[in-house]
Amino acid sequence: MKALLSVSDKSNLVEFAQGLHAAGVQLIASGGTARMVQQAGLPVTTIEAFTGSPEILDGRVKTLHPRVHGGILARDTETDRNDLARIGSDMIDIVVVNLYPFQKTVAQKFVTMQDAIENIDIGGVTLIRAAAKNYERVAVICDPLDYELVLRNIRQTGAVTLETREVLALKAFAHTASYDTAIRDYLMNVHADGSKVVSLTLHKLQDLRYGENPHQSATLFSMNDNVDGPLGGRLLQGKELSYNNLLDLDAAWRAAIQYDAPTAVIVKHLSPCGIASANALDKAFAAAYACDSISAFGGVIATNRAIDARMVEAMGDLFVECMVAPGFTKEALNLLSKRKNCRLLDMESAPKLKDGYEFRSITNGMLRQSIDAGDSAGIEWKSVGTATASESQLRMLHFAWNAVQHVRSNAIVFARELADGTLATVGIGGGQPNRVDSVRIAVGHAGEKARGAVMASDAFFPFPDGVQTAIAAGITAIAHPGGSMRDAESVQVADAAGVPILLTGVRHFRH
Repeated sequence: MKALLSVSDKSNLVEFAQGLHAAGVQLIASGGTARMVQQAGLPVTTIEAFTGSPEILDGRVKTLHPRVHGGILARDTETDRNDLARIGSDMIDIVVVNLYPFQKTVAQKFVTMQDAIENIDIGGVTLIRAAAKNYERVAVICDPLDYELVLRNIRQTGAVTLETREVLALKAFAHTASYDTAIRDYLMNVHADGSKVVSLTLHKLQDLRYGENPHQSATLFSMNDNVDGPLGGRLLQGKELSYNNLLDLDAAWRAAIQYDAPTAVIVKHLSPCGIASANALDKAFAAAYACDSISAFGGVIATNRAIDARMVEAMGDLFVECMVAPGFTKEALNLLSKRKNCRLLDMESAPKLKDGYEFRSITNGMLRQSIDAGDSAGIEWKSVGTATASESQLRMLHFAWNAVQHVRSNAIVFARELADGTLATVGIGGGQPNRVDSVRIAVGHAGEKARGAVMASDAFFPFPDGVQTAIAAGITAIAHPGGSMRDAESVQVADAAGVPILLTGVRHFRH
């Protein structure tokens, strides 16, 4: 057997080449791959020697040669063998190729177009596709994680089995498809040509027990091929995450990481039922829990700091489905290990969220929009009416404004500053067909805690009734985007009560 090696990722290359050589496989390699194999003391034929043709164009052309592709694409027939003999080539049985790191290159902050173009692999993609096409005879390996499988096959059977070759071919085609999509997406973003075709490459992580309901099937996919767990994190304990768990974890995590101070977020059925920021997580959790302790039962908790023992102790015996955080201390893990059914998702090494697009399915179609990452830099709030907000009210309003962006529309958040400086939601209303009902829900949750609190609304008040209801409950300052034809009526109501209104100029609907 002959194996052709030409890899960009040289992880475990020497060990694999040693295993092939020990099994009697003849090695052919290109460029840096050949040098690495030679330095390991293994016999290897260079591509130049195999083809009789040197690399040209600074390495752009080295494997694009009939002797190489003939050896890969040849079938085990007399006619194909005669053709190979006529051009002085031989059968190649194993192709080991992975591609220039295009995705990593374009992910760099100051990458140039020239750097990106130079990292578009041509020869490697051609080798992979040729070998995958001829999987009935040829094994193609594009992932170093598959080296051991191939060596095990050869040791046990003397060859790579057809079953393994089929699996490797499928993986190879998926690899080149993902690579082409990354190139296309990069060039689309650079040129912003409004192309009518968008390609998505999703990598299956696992089948889920069921979907939103037990009669629905569900699968978890990742948009990255270099993550091992949900949301890019690592599941530390607990049973498998469900479809609904994942939605709640995503909603809670996105809300928690929007804050700078230590913050705890409790989510139930995609809706935050408590958010608080304090100087320590245990205080933040206690304040978030106090917002709606009934809904918190069976919810999901997210924090933007590593969860410590004090926070776990502050949770008492509250039943929690899942917790997500950028780490857990050893003491916290020891305490949480007693909660066998509580899933723990560690996001310490997860890829950071960045600007981009999100997709949502509809009947016979998909919607794409840019991600709402909060207010853009330079946004200034405009104070309207006669009353002026105090510094304390402004702190509460900014906290509430960040929180309301994660509540389903029509979204209303009441928040206040506690005696120790903790900022916390005290009433949340959302997901209603009209805004005044959301205000009433927030009033109902807040009760007396509404007196002295502030209110944020994700969109304008179409009528003054929402403002009237909030002020009657004790709200002392209001922030909303503005833009309604009846904004003046809401300002009149607020002025009469001495309540300042600030217009943010930005809407944050979340349907």
